[in-house]
Order: sequence, then C-alpha cells, then structure tokens
Amino acid sequence: MAITAQMVKELREKTGAGMMDCKKALQETDGDMEKAIDFLREKGIAKAAKKADRIAAEGTTYILTKGNEAVILEVNSETDFVAKNEGFQVLVKDLAEHLLKHKPATVEEAMNQTTENGETIESLINSAIAKIGEKLSLRRYEIKTKTDNDVFGSYLHMGGRIGVLSVLEGTTDEAAAKDVSMHIAALNPKYVSRDEVSQEEIEHERQILTQQALNEGKPENIVAKMVEGRLSKYFEDVCVLDQAFVKNPDQKVRQFVESKGGTLREFTRYEVGEGIEKREDNFAEEVMNQVNKK
Repeated sequence: MAITAQMVKELREKTGAGMMDCKKALQETDGDMEKAIDFLREKGIAKAAKKADRIAAEGTTYILTKGNEAVILEVNSETDFVAKNEGFQVLVKDLAEHLLKHKPATVEEAMNQTTENGETIESLINSAIAKIGEKLSLRRYEIKTKTDNDVFGSYLHMGGRIGVLSVLEGTTDEAAAKDVSMHIAALNPKYVSRDEVSQEEIEHERQILTQQALNEGKPENIVAKMVEGRLSKYFEDVCVLDQAFVKNPDQKVRQFVESKGGTLREFTRYEVGEGIEKREDNFAEEVMNQVNKK
C-alpha cells in the first residue's frame, strides 16, 4: 500500500524514530502501524523514544583536522560514564568524519544526511542510543578552513570537557597555536579583539560602569575618565588579545601571537553542557522509585 506522510508522522510520534526509519518500517510491514512499531523495537530504534525527554548535559567535545580543514563538535550524553564508553567515542569520531566530509550547514541538515553505509546520521545516533542505553545528541559543531600559511590550534581539556579550535594566520607554529587555544580554554574570552564587540554592548557596559562610579560617590567630573579606565579592564576580560597570556602574564596574548609572526583570526570554544539546564535529581528518591516498580 502507499505510505503517506501522515502515516510516517504518526509512527514518528509513537516511537521517536527518524523519518527514514519510520518510512522503511511502514514499507516493510505494508503500512501496518502496530507491526511497524514492533519492527522498530526489534531493530532497537524505538527504544530511543523513551530517552527523548531526558536531559543530556554530559558528553564530550572533539576536534578533527585534515589538511586545511577542521571541525569541532559537541556530542552529549546523560552521564559522564558514557562519555568514556568506547562505543560513544567511536560514534563521536564517526560524526566528526562525516561532518568534515559533507559539511552540512546545520545540525538538522546533518541528521538527515546519509552515511557511507547507507543509514542516516539520525539513525546512526539512535542505534547508539539503543546499544548504550542513554539519550545521546549531536548538539553543535563548527567547520573551519585555513591556507598552507596558517595553522590550527587544537586543544582538548580534561579529555574533551572543554574543546578549543583556533586559527592563526601567517604562521605554521603548531605549538604556539595550541598554547593560544589552551589560554582560551582557561580564561574563556568571548571575542578575539575589541573590534568584534558591538557598540551596543560597549554602551551598555559604559552605562553600568558610570552608574557604579556615581553610586560610589565619585565626583561627576572624574567619572567619565574612570569609566574609560574600567572599560579597558572589561575588554581584558572578554577579548583574548587584550588578556595577559597564561604562560607568561607579563605578556599580552596579542604580543605572544605577534612574536610568532602571526595573527589570531578566530576561535571556537565549547564547554560540555554549557547553557543546558541540568536536572537536579533526588538520588535516594530515584532509587526508591526503581525499587517500588519491582
């Protein structure tokens, strides 16, 4: 029988499986919804649906570089234990290889792309969920390019808890580039330089600092000068080139990079789970709930 989009949608809602998996299940079972659900369960795909409402705020960051291209990505799991699981690590590496080769524009586009063995990325992740038993998700990634005259700075902290990928132009000094990425991992700047900070953000900060100075009872005639001084300190907090280099605090990062004949073009810093609201579980209560189910 003809498999309609509505049938696929209904099966997706019931199982949480991917669109192509649902379509295939309906084709294999001649459109029988219940048999299609069983088909997905037997394949271990429907099991993923039970994990869909869980919070995956652990996991790892990973960086893959190949020649003049590199990708940094974050893949999430529910627990830190799974991040150390060999199957999980293989999944992360497979995802990195795919992203670097096919360069999808968004995570959504990536999920619908087909891997070398013919399954979608969504199906690949769902298969891993079925094997590992936790919700897993490809959260974000960024692909960077360079020329032969530039260098990638690749650094993973605590086995991937924080990942930084930077691009230094005009130098091929890998050790220097890694040192810059290590600095970024430690100090968590938002921007490369002051040029990247919007006028809106600068004005907002200036207003806050002005009010702070007035509240401290400083005379109005010196407040403006004080504010500009404090604004410089703000730039040191958020702009990596203005920061004191962690390996040599007497030197700014800008000076360190220039001493290597290069310039820092860009960077991406991922910290596992940042921005994800982690659920606070009452562990004793959770254990009792499990006991009561038996």
